[in-house]
Amino acid sequence: MPGGRLTQQERQQIALGLADGLAYAEIARRLDRPTSTITREVMRNGGPTAYRPDLAHRAAEQRAHRRKQAAPRGAKAPAQEHGRDPEAMRAYEEIYTTVMMESGMPKMTARVMAALNLTDSGSLTAAELVQRLDVSPASVSKAIAFLESQGMVRRERDERRRERYVIDNDVMYQSMVASARSIARIVEISRQGVGVLGADTPAGVRFENIARFLDFVAESTLRAAEQARAILHSSPDTASEAAAEPKSGD
Repeated sequence: MPGGRLTQQERQQIALGLADGLAYAEIARRLDRPTSTITREVMRNGGPTAYRPDLAHRAAEQRAHRRKQAAPRGAKAPAQEHGRDPEAMRAYEEIYTTVMMESGMPKMTARVMAALNLTDSGSLTAAELVQRLDVSPASVSKAIAFLESQGMVRRERDERRRERYVIDNDVMYQSMVASARSIARIVEISRQGVGVLGADTPAGVRFENIARFLDFVAESTLRAAEQARAILHSSPDTASEAAAEPKSGD
């Protein structure tokens, strides 16, 4: 399997594969590259519909040049806590960011999410995020605002009165609760649409179907999140008993 950075010819092949509607795994197989390499390459350069091989290649060269300038010859990557491999951490952070982007998260938001999640403390200040990601304070602020709206981060003050952004261990629970609330809002608006359009009209029936479907999804999501949290946050013995307990109607 070839190593090193993607060549310009390989990027052209990626573009052709995307145009033909091929999956990342198939493109990777044809290039004899890991699927994660293709996924990361496409998502960091506009996604499958906006990928341009010439622009992607130029961006890769610019990143390589910046890294070369930032790291003098012989310089080593900063030491990691718990003896972690710095290169493995950097590669994993890129993969994690790419997966978050594939889920629909904006690129900068995904980078902030990855940076917070990969710290043992689960918290960073705005200044630390700016330095770590080499971006502007405005970019960090916008990303944090989005994550807050999704219930994925919270703000707190440390002993030096600095504002810190924190990800809790139950971040996915909080995110799912926020998602269920957003869906419930769509249900409410859809039912208002039924009243405006008329319940017996085709458009009114469509909105009623949307409301009923999403109402079920929101309720199921919230119930599943509550059940998972109760099981996973309990002791192992209690969790086993809860998982084995028959549900009503079984």
